[in-house]
Order: sequence, then structure tokens, then C-alpha cells
Amino acid sequence: MGEVAVLGAGMHPWGKWGRNFVEYGVAAARAALTDAGLDWRDIGSVVGADTVRGGYPGYVAGATFAKALGWQGARVTSVYAACASGAQAVAAARAQILSGLADVVLVVGADAAPKGFFRPAGGDRADDPDWLRFRVLGATNPAYFGLYARRRMAVHGDTPDDFAQVKVKNAAMGALNPNARYRKRVTAEEVAASAVVADPLRLLDICATSDGGAALVLSSLGFARRHGRAHPVRIRAVSTVTPRYPNTVLDLPDIATDSAVAVDPPGETFRVSIARAAYEEAGVGPEDLSLAEVYDLSTALELQWYEDLGLCGEGEGVKLLRDGATALGGRIPVNASGGLASFGEAVPAQAIAQVCELAWQLRGEAGDRQVAGARVGISANQGLFGHGSAVIAVR
Repeated sequence: MGEVAVLGAGMHPWGKWGRNFVEYGVAAARAALTDAGLDWRDIGSVVGADTVRGGYPGYVAGATFAKALGWQGARVTSVYAACASGAQAVAAARAQILSGLADVVLVVGADAAPKGFFRPAGGDRADDPDWLRFRVLGATNPAYFGLYARRRMAVHGDTPDDFAQVKVKNAAMGALNPNARYRKRVTAEEVAASAVVADPLRLLDICATSDGGAALVLSSLGFARRHGRAHPVRIRAVSTVTPRYPNTVLDLPDIATDSAVAVDPPGETFRVSIARAAYEEAGVGPEDLSLAEVYDLSTALELQWYEDLGLCGEGEGVKLLRDGATALGGRIPVNASGGLASFGEAVPAQAIAQVCELAWQLRGEAGDRQVAGARVGISANQGLFGHGSAVIAVR
């Protein structure tokens, strides 16, 4: 499909700051512009990842950020794909650049999340699977995470201590990240001593909800060269695929699955297909990766991503973790940023934040959490209702 350059990356630190999401997005955007060495007036297009909890302004996030930065006539786009919103925003920006609609694009997302776990918006919506699983089944996000953890225990023999070790690893890396909300190492004993939220998962197994923002400045390779960036980090692939029938493994928020009684089960799950599409477009495989940033809503879900990305075989995620392969200094560090375990969810910003981390790592600018010799990185997550999300960046 063609590559685009990552000229700038910026973030507003994650936390619970009690301010409007626009402030976080503007701070991240200005940091990305400074990193790119560009002025806001140089930007030809703005792509905003929507924040739906912010009321009306949240639904027009692109224009909201453009107004806050100062009207200057840039093209504007707004996207919403729940947790995949950031990847969709990157995909829209890349399409504009490759089509010639814009030479340089600002991608920005930010959130001011509510206290506690997410819940659906008010009103009755019997055709909304997210509303149904909350209101009819009582299946909150942690309940879903717990079900997935139980599935891994039943199918692969994973244990609560295995899950705890994911938190131990991510907390150690998050402690090195100045943008992380939680910057304290934890032990497996501390995880085990935290309150049970959705058996077998405890409080420290599950990510929090947070405020924060992230932004990227993307450009054509020609623009990058003209502005002194002969060898920039490049986005080589963006995967935004949807599931295929039949879908026999539970994926949030669809609690019901397609029947495989009369149809052969699929050769791969939805998340496996997300990674495969990215690898095929980029012309690389899991063996080429230097690092991965994955969507660790819970510790158990991170283990699943190891297998879905092809970092190991099915059921071998725990072995990869226990061997130290996914830790800093290991064969394939996963969530060197600290992951959602250290950041929490700021929904429209998190897929953008993943790409920021890839950019800093591939430039060699990640400080104490630097992955030595990083050349190829992948980010992966998924959004409600079948929004795939994976980005491959190279140096």
C-alpha cells in the first residue's frame, strides 16, 4: 500500500486529571508538532479519534482539536471505532497522504474517562450488543475478562500466578515511562493480595480507566526528505479487518457466537486475522519483530495476544512469558511502554499511544526502557463490534 513517515510523536501523561479531554489532546498535538519540527500552520489535515463521552464536542473530535489549536483551514476528519479509534485515525491519515490529498497530517486522540469501569450510554437499545451484554447479561468488562481468563485456564492450563507475572513484567517497564499513570513495580504476591474483581482476576490483573492524550504527525516520504528526515520511522501497514463467519471464540462485546454445528470452524480467530493482514501488507512476519505493543485489558488477554501475533504457538504464551522472552532484554519485548497495566484506558488515544511508543523505540529514544537494536514493531488491539487494529512500523 505504500509507506508514510512518522515525523512526530507526542503524549499528555496518563492519569486522573479532572480536566476536559481537549486539553490533553492539544498538549499531545503540540508535543508531536515540536517533535516534528513543524508549526501548526504547516499541517494540511487533522484526523481526530472521537471521544463519545465528552458530549456533542466529542463527536466532532477532529474539528474540536483544530479549533483549540487555532482555525487555519486544514482538512478535517473524525473517526470512531471504540478502542480501535486510534488505528482507524492512522489509517485515514495514511490514505490521505498516499492519495495526495495532504502531505502532512496530524492524528490526535484524547479522553477524560469516568471513574470506575466503563458502562454503556443511557437509553434502551435492544439492537446494541454492548447494551445487551451489560443490561441483560450483567456482563461488565471485568466479567468478560474473567471469562476469557477462565477459558485459558481450561484450555491451556494457565494459572492465576501466570497472569500475575504479566502484571509484574508490565509494571517494571511502566516504572521507567514518564508518561505512565502507574510507575511502581509490583510483586506477584501483591497481585494475589489485591481484591478479586472477576474470578480469577484480581484488581491488579485489570487495567484502570484514565485521562490522557496522544498524537502523531505523519507525512509523505517526500515531505520528510524535504524537511531533513532522510531515514524516518515509517508506517508500513495498518490492519483494520473485521471478523469472518463463523466466529466461535467470544470477543467483546458479542457474547453469543456463530454456530459451528453445520459450518466448519474457521482456520483462525478474529485477532489472529488482524495480525495476519498486517504481516501480509508489510511483507514481514513475527520472526522479524523487535517489539510489540498489545492491548492488555487484562493480564490473561496479553498472554492471548502472544499467540494471536504468532510470537509462539497456541497455548505457549505462559512459557514465552516465564522464559523472559517478552521482558525488556528478552527476544521480543511486549509492552515495553508498560501497557494498559501502567497507563489505563484512555480509549481514543491508546492505539495512537502504541504507535508513539513504536516510534520512540525505533528511533532509539525510549530511555531506560529502550529495546536494543529495534527495527520492526507491531501494535495490536481491537475495538467493539469487530474493529481490527494493528500497525506495523519500521526503521
